[in-house]
Amino acid sequence: MKFVFIVQGEGRGHMTQAISLFEMLDEMGHEVAAVCIGTSQRREIPDFVKEKLTCPLLLVESPNFVTDKNHKGVLLGKTIRKNLRNLPTFQRSLRKIHELVSKHQPDILLNFYDLLGGLYNARYRPSCRLWVIGHQYLSLHPDFPFPSGNILPKILFQLNTHITALGADEFFALSFRNLPKSKRSNLHVLPPLLRKSIFDLQPEKGDYILTYMVNSGYSEEVLHYAKNNPELKIEAFWDKMGMPERYCPLPNVVFHQVNDRLFLTKMAKCRGFVSTAGFESICEAMYLGKPVMMVPVKKHFEQTCNALDASLAGVGTIAKSFDFGVFDKHLRSDLSEAENHASWVSQFKSIFKGVLSNKTSTSGETNLGPNPINKAMFG
Repeated sequence: MKFVFIVQGEGRGHMTQAISLFEMLDEMGHEVAAVCIGTSQRREIPDFVKEKLTCPLLLVESPNFVTDKNHKGVLLGKTIRKNLRNLPTFQRSLRKIHELVSKHQPDILLNFYDLLGGLYNARYRPSCRLWVIGHQYLSLHPDFPFPSGNILPKILFQLNTHITALGADEFFALSFRNLPKSKRSNLHVLPPLLRKSIFDLQPEKGDYILTYMVNSGYSEEVLHYAKNNPELKIEAFWDKMGMPERYCPLPNVVFHQVNDRLFLTKMAKCRGFVSTAGFESICEAMYLGKPVMMVPVKKHFEQTCNALDASLAGVGTIAKSFDFGVFDKHLRSDLSEAENHASWVSQFKSIFKGVLSNKTSTSGETNLGPNPINKAMFG
């Protein structure tokens, strides 16, 4: 089958997932004809993404979060207002996607949780099928743990998820744990989608704590706690624009620009991992058996859900700040050993391949037919 990807460029998780599936589909004999990545002015697409996705790459402006002045928390009101003002820009992005889809005529349009994917499917109604993939779609499963309270953020999160999947035919929900099969026949619970290079790594216990922050404003917290704990070695990754590849503001701290190979190498050899609660990097630490401390981005409901789900799966602990001193005490305690999740994580390819084979055989051909748009996602 022929695929076209639409990928959210906020953070690194969806892009690394796209790289993993790109390589996997190629090994299976399928084709990814092109990849569209939703970008914003406050982030740059890492070079490794452009290098790994060896097909035509289209960058379009896509809706994204607005953060506070410290580049930490998410401002929901300003996020909504800004994205509404940018509707003409997003309409141009949709036209560019339509040109891409019309040119390549894929069988499957696979959306990695970008709003433009669902909006494009609803607006242009292409002949190809829309499939969606991401941890967010696990929220459709009855066993997904929502935080108590937070009614409005929950509604907005569900609305956002709904829009990314308007008219979708198949939902691939990535999960920290193996959950029972859902009553929804088109909701497939799968293990995390990790890059194949991680399976070649040999974990070691080094002398440093690794950290990653989706918003560069958290670097202030990293420096604060590093200064108060000079005996701790900290290796940090960020995507702050205008900074060098390697930056050493303190003797015990090194900041690296996001680099996929270096990040995984550092992950394999760290004592433990401290991060904002993005799904992908937590799963990488989970597979390598590294203790994890998660610091959800303030007022980011999705990350709060991620952290709660991961803690229930026994992946790590939840914290309110990048307090490396507290994490160091945890690493020295008898409770610091991470559970073995490698068996579940390693099953992604076989489960996905089974679903893919079933969809191909039941259709009888690679052209899966017209795409009905009037399906109710939460029916």
